[in-house]
Amino acid sequence: MTHLDHVGLSVADLDAQSAWYTAALGLTVSTPFEMPSLGIRGVFVVDPDEHWAIELLRRDGSQPGLQAPDAPAALLTQGYGHICLRVADVDAVYERLLAAGATARMSPRLAPEAGVHMAFVADPEGHLIELLDRVGPVGWKPDAS
Repeated sequence: MTHLDHVGLSVADLDAQSAWYTAALGLTVSTPFEMPSLGIRGVFVVDPDEHWAIELLRRDGSQPGLQAPDAPAALLTQGYGHICLRVADVDAVYERLLAAGATARMSPRLAPEAGVHMAFVADPEGHLIELLDRVGPVGWKPDAS
């Protein structure tokens, strides 16, 4: 069986982003690591209960990439455009992330998927984060009977 383990995110300020993700999402910082020959420092911010993580990576000489103002604009560039977090209450998490310094990109609303709510914010460096409250697995459709 295969499951998603973590998402890697290249950041400009490893310490600031690590502090933001742990405070805003209640994640735990793992042991930092380095690859000096490549000028890389990193750390995993982990949800120990749900067993997922975001790997934050800082490499000397890295340059900003996609800085889309919203999810539709992100789709004009091929590659990874956002991370998505499944949450119980989209409105509450959206407000919590805004209070922690995120920027609003799409206010909470109904998603194209029936019965699902969604919202988008950007972290302090502009990386898009989708929030949604899907209850079943991805692609699951409730029985219409």
